[in-house]
Amino acid sequence: MIILGLDPGLGTTGWGIIAAEGNRLSHVANGQIKTDTKAPLPERLVAIESALAALLAEHRPSGAAVEEVFVNTNAQSTLKLAHARGVILLCAAKGGIAVGEYAARLVKKAVVGTGGAEKAQVHAMVARLLPGVKIAGADAADALAVAITHAHHLASARRLA
Repeated sequence: MIILGLDPGLGTTGWGIIAAEGNRLSHVANGQIKTDTKAPLPERLVAIESALAALLAEHRPSGAAVEEVFVNTNAQSTLKLAHARGVILLCAAKGGIAVGEYAARLVKKAVVGTGGAEKAQVHAMVARLLPGVKIAGADAADALAVAITHAHHLASARRLA
């Protein structure tokens, strides 16, 4: 199963693709979608949609996962994040891909073992779980962690079925 993990952001959306075969995970690709901070909001959203549509066409994931919105102290930042996340959910839905949604604390717990893990701990565990991976940046590492969480969730659901 090919899984696309996404860490949404208006400025930078991280993405990571893994292959899951039973309990074995392997890295396929990862990167970041960056938008022009000087461009109007609609143009930035189109840039995210175009890049994500190209990723979906190239890798044809069978599942996707996205980090849930967390409430910032700045309402504008939360709203911008929600716009980017909406575009991501729309792209996946248009591609017929089911999307798992995970809170940041759940991702940390699934990858590190504790919901209060630091970003550096998450990134270190991603590197350990996907040996030889070259991570394209912090947002890509977060996206890979989301994909790993989704793979674990799907494996657990299969065991319970």
